[in-house]
Amino acid sequence: MPTLLETRIRNRFRVEPHHANSLGTLHGGNLMRWLDEVGTMAATRFAGEPCVTAGVTELAFERPLHVGDTALIEAYVFDAGETSAEVALRAWRENPRTGDTERTTASSFTFVAIDESGKTVSVPDLDVETDEGATLRERARSR
Repeated sequence: MPTLLETRIRNRFRVEPHHANSLGTLHGGNLMRWLDEVGTMAATRFAGEPCVTAGVTELAFERPLHVGDTALIEAYVFDAGETSAEVALRAWRENPRTGDTERTTASSFTFVAIDESGKTVSVPDLDVETDEGATLRERARSR
C-alpha cells in the first residue's frame, strides 16, 4: 500500500518569454499544463498504472509568476477511490538567485488509473502513516 509521502513529487520549470502573456506573466494555461504533468506523475506513482486527468476540482490563481521566475510545483495523492486518485497541487514562484518562494496557486485534480486498452483499473488504498502525511492530507481536504 503506497504512502502519501511516497507519492509526493516536486518539479521546477523556468518561466520563459514564450510562456508569458503581454504583461510578462505566465499564461494560466501553461501553469495548468505543468500542474497536470506533475499531478499525473504523483497519481501514476501511487496507482502503479498509467493515469489520466478526470477533472479539476479546484484551481485558484493567487498571484502571478513572471518571466525569469522558476515555477516550483508540488503534487501528492491525498485521497483515493476505487479507480481514482485525488491529487493536491501547489505552485510557488521561486527566485532563481536566492531560492526565496511565494505561493502562487492552489489546486486539486482527480486522476483515473487505466490499463493498456483505456479501461479503468482499481487503485490501491492510500496509507497515511506519518504526522507529516496526516498534516498534508488535512490541508488538502480542508481547501
